[in-house]
This record gives sequence, structure tokens and C-alpha cells, in this order.
Amino acid sequence: MAGYDDRDGTIWMNGTLVPWREANVHLLTHAMHYASSVFEGERAYNGKIFESRKHSERLIFSAGEIDLDLQYTVDEIEAAKVETLAASGLSDAYVRPIAWRGAGEDMGVSSSRNPTHLAIAVWGWGNYYGDAKTKGAKLDISKWKRPSPETIPCFAKAAGLYMICTMSKHAAEAKGCSDALMMDHRGYVAEATGANVFFVKDGKVHTPKPDCFLNGITRQTVLRLLEQRGIEVIERHIEPQEMADFEQCWLTGTAAEVTPVGQIGEFTFEVGALARGISEEYEKLVRI
Repeated sequence: MAGYDDRDGTIWMNGTLVPWREANVHLLTHAMHYASSVFEGERAYNGKIFESRKHSERLIFSAGEIDLDLQYTVDEIEAAKVETLAASGLSDAYVRPIAWRGAGEDMGVSSSRNPTHLAIAVWGWGNYYGDAKTKGAKLDISKWKRPSPETIPCFAKAAGLYMICTMSKHAAEAKGCSDALMMDHRGYVAEATGANVFFVKDGKVHTPKPDCFLNGITRQTVLRLLEQRGIEVIERHIEPQEMADFEQCWLTGTAAEVTPVGQIGEFTFEVGALARGISEEYEKLVRI
């Protein structure tokens, strides 16, 4: 497959669909130097973006968290996504809105005089973890930790916050793993590099309390599915050593969807009935 900069199609940029290969920014774009950018990851199923409005609302929230004036309403972002998806000709697709500070009068830490931009790209994307949905993903344990809320806008989906995620995933892939599990700044289990995590023990589900990382939209959907099943969910701080006693595990995220986990570091898990069942229920829900 060609690189992401060399494809046919169009990308929505600041209100206009432009040819894919011409969707470029200047070298001195502020976001390239100072990570002043926020984004969303969304999936369309059967021509409809799942929880689209929630993603648009979060994009605006994230922009506000990093002091970026987006200048688009939720309705305007929604309309732009519909237009871009239709132009792509795809019914099942990944949707990436991204907002950033561009090049302007400022070229330093301050960028208040620089314009803000919004773009939306759509492409086909299969299973994020390949065949892990049937076999169970294998995860490394990252040396990097999710930072304290006192140090970063941890509830924003901001580009700069993913630097340690990229390094963690690279290290994991070098070991033959699909991803890495990250602890938080206190040493509790937090999340994978781009997905939330759930565990099962004695018929109950345990999941880290999202007090210093994203409370993912897919995570919230899965919590509702578990509630509908009448399964008790305990959101709490989880010590790493507790993973030795958990029976099942899965990841949730727009890209990951619901992916069972077979191993995290030295800890192993059964790809069991509940993990498979929630994955199947999610697949049905997003296609309604």
C-alpha cells in the first residue's frame, strides 16, 4: 500500500475538499514544532460514523484544553465529516479529524497570532491488532508512565501526549508484541498506548479509573454493554501485581474496537467467553 502522503482521493481542509496529495502544510507550521494539535479517531460502519457527535464534541473540548480556538461548531464538524466520508466512496472507514495551529506571525512557544486549521481525512483500515481478535493480543509493559494531571491536559486528545505512546509501541513491537500497557504516574495500571483496558475476575469486571487519561468513547460504550448484561463493573486503581489473578482481559478503542488480550508481560489471560461476547456485541451495535 502507498504511503499516507501518496494516495488517490480527497481530504477536507478548512471547508474545501482538496486532492489527497495536495493536502499539505508549511514547514513552519506551529504544530510541527510545538505539538499544538488535537485530533479524533473515528470509525464509520455501513456509511455511518459511530458516536460521531460525541467525537466532534470531544474535539472541541480538546482544542479548548490546549488553548486552541477551533472556530467550528459541532454541527459544522459533523457536516464536514459527512461530506468527506461521501467523497471517499467508502462505507466502512476510519475517520481522522485534526485541528492545529498553523504558520503565522509567531514562531516560538507563543502562537496566539497564528491561524487555526481543521482537516478531515478518511481511509480504509482493518483490524488494528491484526488477528488478535481471535488469538488475543500480546502486550509489553512500558517503561513510560501516564503523567500527572498537574503536568499535562490529560483529558484532551492532544498530539503531544502521544509521544511516549509512540516510543512505548515501538519498543513493544521490537519484542514481537502488538502494543504496550502503561502505568500511571502513581504506578497503577492505566491504559495501552491508544486503548483502555478491562479485566475479569470471578464474574466481575475491573477497569482502571480514568482520572489521568482518556475515558474513551468506546470504553463508555462497553460499560453500557456490561451494564445491560447485569455484570458488575468496578472502576478503581489497579496494582500491576493484581494482573496475576485476573482471568480475562480486553482492550477498547475506536481503532482497537474490542480486542481480547492473551498476555501482558509475564501475565497470561484466557480469551474467554465474556471477552468474545462483548467483542461480538460491540460489532453488532456499531452496525445498527
